[in-house]
Amino acid sequence: MAGGAFASQGPVKNYGGNVTSFVLISCIVAATGGLIFGYDLGISGGVTAMDPFLTKFFPSVYHKVHNASAHETAYCKFDSQLLTLFTSSLYLAALVASFLASSVTRLFGRKMSMSIGGIIFLMGSILNGIANNVAVLLIGRLLLGAGVGFANQSVPLYLSEMAPAHLRGALSIGFQMAITIGILAANLVNYGTNQIKEGYGWRISLALAGVPALIMTLGALMLPDTPNSLFERGEKDNAMKILKKIRGSENVDEEYQDLVEASEAAAKVQHPWKNVLQRKYRPQLVMGILIPMFQQLTGINVIMFYAPVLFKTIGFGDGASLMAAVITGSVNVAATVVSILSVDRFGRRALFLEGGIQMVICEFVVGIIIALQFGTTGAGSFSKGYADLVLILICIYVAAFAWSWGPLGWLVPSEIYPLEIRSAGQAINVAVNMFFTFVIGQVFLTMLCHMKFGLFFFFGSWGVLMTIFIYFFLPETRNVPIEEISGAFKKHWFWGRYIPDDAVIGHQHHNQSA
Repeated sequence: MAGGAFASQGPVKNYGGNVTSFVLISCIVAATGGLIFGYDLGISGGVTAMDPFLTKFFPSVYHKVHNASAHETAYCKFDSQLLTLFTSSLYLAALVASFLASSVTRLFGRKMSMSIGGIIFLMGSILNGIANNVAVLLIGRLLLGAGVGFANQSVPLYLSEMAPAHLRGALSIGFQMAITIGILAANLVNYGTNQIKEGYGWRISLALAGVPALIMTLGALMLPDTPNSLFERGEKDNAMKILKKIRGSENVDEEYQDLVEASEAAAKVQHPWKNVLQRKYRPQLVMGILIPMFQQLTGINVIMFYAPVLFKTIGFGDGASLMAAVITGSVNVAATVVSILSVDRFGRRALFLEGGIQMVICEFVVGIIIALQFGTTGAGSFSKGYADLVLILICIYVAAFAWSWGPLGWLVPSEIYPLEIRSAGQAINVAVNMFFTFVIGQVFLTMLCHMKFGLFFFFGSWGVLMTIFIYFFLPETRNVPIEEISGAFKKHWFWGRYIPDDAVIGHQHHNQSA
């Protein structure tokens, strides 16, 4: 059956229950874990465009940028492996930390993992703020990365497990919303600190990362753990109590029974890392690897980390390039609201497909404009009209990402794994995401130098591929209870053959009670 559609086999269960203020507050507090990731994404690109920072740590880059007689083209001015290591070392540390965080999340709960992440991130922000040499700067970045690894492992899991099925998309996207708010806050901080004449503004930018870290750490201490996590750790009465509290109803027996079955299946799994490779989990594993990989190959982080550097490269001045980054950051936040309002109404597939097409068009058009203006030599400049047009197109591109691949790249992998391999699956999701963020962060400035405007065609081509992949292979998970998602894959035209009948949680239980 084409188009990734599948025949429905009976209605999707609705457990009932209300949306309680308790669950809303828990999800909002947990989502602040996204602030640390977003703030860091936004801050590093802005700081690397500040002259006092470059003079202190990367003088060779500073001289290349300001030496008019150098033979560097506009495309190559920022090409420095040490400079990109400053940005991308964080993602390497997050990749390693996500595997450790997986065990902590499973054995001690989602909440403990979030607290640890916040504390480590706080230590990193202090080191970065006081750094006087590249070594201290990089150690600070590695600590920030470890904090991000813990937060990105535990927060999406927490949100997808706490939220009722019909609101899981909207509440889980709170994480992405916090990322975008973090990016915008960082862009505003950079714009402000760049005005400080004494040249220590970058220190304030980097040290202020401690604020979202404190919010997350203190917030996590006040949160309850998820029913799934409590049950997984043998606290059955507590799990029932929390389930009633978050659903605002005494009548949670059916959802609790599914949780019992999922947990019993999970308890039999001694080695989630080995089990995740089994044939019956193949559909989830493929999605859990390809979706975060594709999310990075949209090229978004190139725009986000290096927005100020990119805008500076294509002819915006210092302050103007930081201001342009504030504009794209604002669009990012606004468009994420669109996603929150529409993901549970229109579904995951519709947003993925529309956003993918919109991004591809923008990337190809921006590539053509830069090619016509700068050619392969990189010599040339934008008229105000062309500069504004590129900024508008980049904003349309960022909007598309922010209501599609941005939030859904975290939401879908966090909701599709069965409980018995969920923490391992989420660690794979974070690790793949961080690996590709690291690789693209590390090679982007070199790619810009060598591929020039072709860089936009490179990412645009990936956009075509990933949109086709979603069309054919992603089943719709909108409104499906989290313990029932195996059933959505079972009904899919391609993935159904991988999933045995008894792998669909609740299948036999509901047949017997029918």
